[in-house]
Amino acid sequence: MKALVAVKRVVDANVKVRIKQDNSGVDLTNVKMSINPFCEIAVEEAVRLKEKGIVSEIVIVSVGAKESQEQLRSSMALGGDRSILVETNDDIGALEVAKVLKAIVLEEKPEIILLGKQAIDDDSNQVGQMLSALLGSGQATFASEIKVESDQVQVIREIDGGLQTVALTFPAVITADLRLNEPRYVKLPDIMKARKKPLVVKTLADYGVNTGTKLKTVRVDNPAERKAGVRVTSVDELVDKLRHEAKVI
Repeated sequence: MKALVAVKRVVDANVKVRIKQDNSGVDLTNVKMSINPFCEIAVEEAVRLKEKGIVSEIVIVSVGAKESQEQLRSSMALGGDRSILVETNDDIGALEVAKVLKAIVLEEKPEIILLGKQAIDDDSNQVGQMLSALLGSGQATFASEIKVESDQVQVIREIDGGLQTVALTFPAVITADLRLNEPRYVKLPDIMKARKKPLVVKTLADYGVNTGTKLKTVRVDNPAERKAGVRVTSVDELVDKLRHEAKVI
């Protein structure tokens, strides 16, 4: 059984982003970049399935700039076997990424396609669902537990009302939620081994996908600053402020 995992290069989750002066986007100058945390969880889950003897090969895929090779190498250090970079410097949307992934899935024919539920830069939460629709395959989003059986995969997914269990036939598109697992720390020997693993560079044209996107970022702003809290000295004072200032009671 083969697993294909899509990963994205994003600003490191521990970095405080800066907005460009013209408000056209996020300033990426000298900013630390990493694997999208949810994508890293997806890679970890594929590796765990391989350690159980369920998956025999893990293919890592990314669509983005040349620098995304760094995240692909990191994913292979986690346990991926080989990787494909669809290189582009153009801004592309979720639909274009889904079309690329569809072409790669048809070429690689994996049984399990794993993605992060969303990327922490645009939070679109769309690629997995779009890919499933394009493939005509089953999907399980927000996965918190995955169990693979002989002819299907059972996924427990997190929903507003609690947990939902679904069963999918192969190929299955699954998007990883935060509680699916905790990615391991990469060891130095694994980093060295990852440098020798195959990494193929392709273009959008190789998969028949046009550059550009129908979406346009109009403006990016910092969130509004929160006002400082107020200390109260008694319950009576708290109730008074809630009633007359906040007007919530």
